[in-house]
Amino acid sequence: MEVLQREPACSRPEAFGVLESVSAAAAGKPLCCPNHEGKVMEFYCESCETAMCLDCTEGEHRDHMTVPLRDVVEQHKAVLKTQLDAIRSRLPQLTAAIELVSEISRQLNERKTEAVTEINSTFEELERVMHQRKTALITDLENICGAKQKVLHAQLSSLLQGKEHIQSSCSFTEQALSHGNATEVLLVQKQMSERVTALARHDFPEKPHQNAHLHCQVETEGLRRSIQNLGVLLTTSAVAHTSVATGEGLRHAATGQHQTVTVTTKDKDGELVRTGNAVLKAEILSADGNRAAETEITDNKNGTYEVGYTLRSEGEYSFCLLLYGQPIRGSPFRLRAIKPSDVPQSPDDVKRRVKSPSGTGGHIRQKALRRPSSMYSTTKKKENPIEDELIYRVGSRGREKGEFTNLQGISASSNGRVVVADSNNQCIQVFSNDGQFKLRFGVRGRSPGQLQRPTGVTVDMNGDIVVADYDNRWVSIFSSDGKFKNKIGAGRLMGPKGVAVDKNGHIITVDNKACCVFIFQSNGKLVTKFGGRGTSDRQFAEKLGPNFNKSGSVFSPHFVTVNNKNEIIVTDFHNHSVKVYSADGEFLFKFGSHGEGNGQFNAPTGVAVDANGNIIVADWGNSRIQVFDSTGSFLSYINTSADPLYGPQGLALTSDGHVAVADSGNHCFKVYRYLQ
Repeated sequence: MEVLQREPACSRPEAFGVLESVSAAAAGKPLCCPNHEGKVMEFYCESCETAMCLDCTEGEHRDHMTVPLRDVVEQHKAVLKTQLDAIRSRLPQLTAAIELVSEISRQLNERKTEAVTEINSTFEELERVMHQRKTALITDLENICGAKQKVLHAQLSSLLQGKEHIQSSCSFTEQALSHGNATEVLLVQKQMSERVTALARHDFPEKPHQNAHLHCQVETEGLRRSIQNLGVLLTTSAVAHTSVATGEGLRHAATGQHQTVTVTTKDKDGELVRTGNAVLKAEILSADGNRAAETEITDNKNGTYEVGYTLRSEGEYSFCLLLYGQPIRGSPFRLRAIKPSDVPQSPDDVKRRVKSPSGTGGHIRQKALRRPSSMYSTTKKKENPIEDELIYRVGSRGREKGEFTNLQGISASSNGRVVVADSNNQCIQVFSNDGQFKLRFGVRGRSPGQLQRPTGVTVDMNGDIVVADYDNRWVSIFSSDGKFKNKIGAGRLMGPKGVAVDKNGHIITVDNKACCVFIFQSNGKLVTKFGGRGTSDRQFAEKLGPNFNKSGSVFSPHFVTVNNKNEIIVTDFHNHSVKVYSADGEFLFKFGSHGEGNGQFNAPTGVAVDANGNIIVADWGNSRIQVFDSTGSFLSYINTSADPLYGPQGLALTSDGHVAVADSGNHCFKVYRYLQ
C-alpha cells in the first residue's frame, strides 16, 4: 500500500533536528543556535514561532516580537498536552470501531461459510433426489417393458404353435395324396379332414395384443431454467449511520391508534439503496427499559420499510431502530404518547368535496387542510434530515402585486427567479429566489399577447417565459421582462394546462381538454403529439368513475416536466398516476394508484425532477408533496406540516435547490428546503 511505502516522518533530516532539540530540552541541556555557533537559544519569536539566540534577535528577527524562551515553554507544553489528550481520547473510539468492523468482517466470512455449506448441502440433496428419480424411472421402464413382452411372447407362442400344426397337417396330407394307395387315401381323408377343417376354422391371435409404444419423455427446459435460477443471494449495501427514518410516528403517537414510520436505507455514501431484505429491528422501550409495544416491519422491496406500532399507555418512550444491529441516524428517538382526546381538533381529519382545479365539472374528494399548526410543531430544528422545512411563503388572496387568485403553474429560472401563473388575475408574476417581487405582466383579453386564464408556465433556455393560456387555447412566449414575442399552437390546442421545455428547446404542452401532449418547435411547428382519450397506458382518463361528476367532461392530464434523459413526465389527474414517456412520446412506465398511502395519489398535479432524477409530485387531493426515485419507487415526503398545503398545483425546483409549490387553495406560493 502506498501509505506503507512512505518515508516515516522521523527519518527525514529536519525531523532529526527537532528530535535532537526535544531530547536536549528533556535532558536540561541548553539548545544551541544552528545559525550562530556557540550561541544558546534563549529567546522565542512569536511571529515566526521559532526559538533563537540573542544574535538572531538583533539580526533577521530584530523587528519581530521576541520573548524569553522559558516563558513560552510551559504554554507550548500545555498546548501540546491538550492536543495529545484530544487525539488520545479518540483511541477508544478507534479501538471500538476496529472491533466493530472486524466483527462485521468475521460475521461476513461466517455467513459466507454457512452459505457455502447450505449450497453444497442443497445440491447434494438434489443430486440424491435426481439419482432416486433416475432409478425409479429405469425400474418403471423395466416393469412396463416386461409386462408388454409377456403378452407379446404368449401371442407369439400361440401363433407359432398354430403355424406348426398347419404345416405338419399339410405335409402329411400332401404325402398321402402323392404316394398313398386307395386304402391309405381313404384312411387319411377320414383322419385328416376333421383336423384340417378344425385348423381352418381355428381363431388364431393374428392381431397384435400389444404395441411397441415406449419412450421416456423428460421435460428438461423448465427444470433447466429452475436450476439456473435456483438459489438467490440476499444482500444489501445499506448501513445504519446514513439510513434515516421519517414520519410523525417517530416522535409522537396517540394511544390506541396505529402509527407508522418509514425507514429509508442508504449506503455508505448516502446513496439510496434500491433493494430490500435488509435486517431491520424496531423496539419501543418504556422509561424502565421494558418493551412497551410490539412492532411490525413491512419490507417494500425497494429499500424502504414501514414500521408499525400501537401504544396503549401515555408517557415517554425510547424508539430504537437498528439496521444490522446498529442504530440508524438519530436513533434512539424520544417518543411521546398522549390520549387521542388531548389531540387538538383539526380540519385535517375532515374531508369535503371541492371542485376539480381543471374547472371542468369533475369532482374529487380532497382533504380540507386549512388548519393551525400541528400539535407537534416546534421552533426547534428538526432532527430528521428528510423532513424538510418551510423557508418562506409569498402571497394572499387579492389582485395587487404579490397577491394571487387561484394561482396554477410555477417555474424557476437558472438566473434565480420564480415565475408564477396567476390564473384568475390573468397575469404572470415574477419573484426572486428569496421571495422579493420583481415583475408583473399580462392583461385580460383574447388578442395575441393578452391572457385568458394562464395555467402552466416555464422558462426556456433563452430566459423567455412560456405560458400555457387555457381559454385562449394557445401558448404565449414573452421575453424575460414580459414583452410579448409570439404565440404557438393556435388552432391545434383545446385547453393547454402544463408546459415544459426539453433539452432540444422543444416546447412540451399538455392539452388538458384534448387529453394529449403536443411537442412544438420554438417557432410553433408541430413535431409530434401523443395521447388521447382512453384507458391504455399511452392515453389519459376518459371513463367516468364514482368520484367524477357524470354530467361533465373528464379532462385528465395536468402538468409536465422533462428529466435529464429528455423523458417526458406527465401527471394523469383522474387516473391518479404519473406517466413517463420517451422524448418521442413512446410510453415507458407509470406509477401511482388511488389512495392516501405512501406512493398513492388523490389526483396528482405539479411535477418536477431534481438533479439526481428523483421525481417530486404535488398530490392535490391529499394536499402533500411526495418524492419518488427515477423508477417511480416512493422515497419520502416534503414536510409541509408547519404551514399545511391546500390543493397544491404547480411545482418547481429553484436554482438554489429548493422546492417551490403553488398553494392554490391558500392563494400563495411556498418554498421548502429540499435535501436531495
